[in-house]
Amino acid sequence: MFSRKYIDLGEQVPQLSSGLVIAGAYADKIRRTLFAQLKDSIRKGEITAQEVARAAGELNRILYHILVEELKTDKGDVVRVRISYDVEDGKIKWDYDSLRLEVFRRVPEEEVGKAVREITAKIEEVLKRVVQYTIEKVLSTKLGDHIYWLKLGEKKVGATIVTPINGEVLIRAAVLDPSPMIVERTRVPLIDQDIDKTLQENISEVIRAGRHVESGEVMEIIRSIEAFIKAIKGEVEGIEKPYEEE
Repeated sequence: MFSRKYIDLGEQVPQLSSGLVIAGAYADKIRRTLFAQLKDSIRKGEITAQEVARAAGELNRILYHILVEELKTDKGDVVRVRISYDVEDGKIKWDYDSLRLEVFRRVPEEEVGKAVREITAKIEEVLKRVVQYTIEKVLSTKLGDHIYWLKLGEKKVGATIVTPINGEVLIRAAVLDPSPMIVERTRVPLIDQDIDKTLQENISEVIRAGRHVESGEVMEIIRSIEAFIKAIKGEVEGIEKPYEEE
């Protein structure tokens, strides 16, 4: 049977609700909903769009750990997220004790509850944890650019272009998981004249400091990189597009 696990919300407001959404689209839905709820506050200057994007990215990271890493949900599974939050001094603070998560799939109810309790009991630790991306080199160009896929485990979740410049490397990247992020231009020192080593040792921190966006913006960049690769070496395996919300 399909199982649902509830964690009581209490009566705190405001509250964000994702509605029923497939697991592959929850990140964009969370971001859009939060922006919609706070559009008047942004217009009045009570909060910045950057803070709303940051808060959405934070919540999406927590949900990624619960839904993907703990519960191993598929993109076609259906979820609903509800959580209360406060806005104070221009900052959004999630009330993680109020997190209510419904997962519609064939999974034991106790498994869902256990995953939620384990992650919400160590919120600060999870948010400080650096996501460990691995790199897979695709090609190097005659102009000196080096293109890589970015992976979490065996799953391709993004791409990056790295260019060595005067003892440094310029990194541009886009990733879908655990929250859609873009790194437009970041420089780090070149280690031992080794571009692969430099990228692997820095990519997780570089992406952590990137900009939170919607997955569509990430996919536009990835498609551009894929087209560039194809122009050089022909058809290559790309990254699976997230499910569209139904």
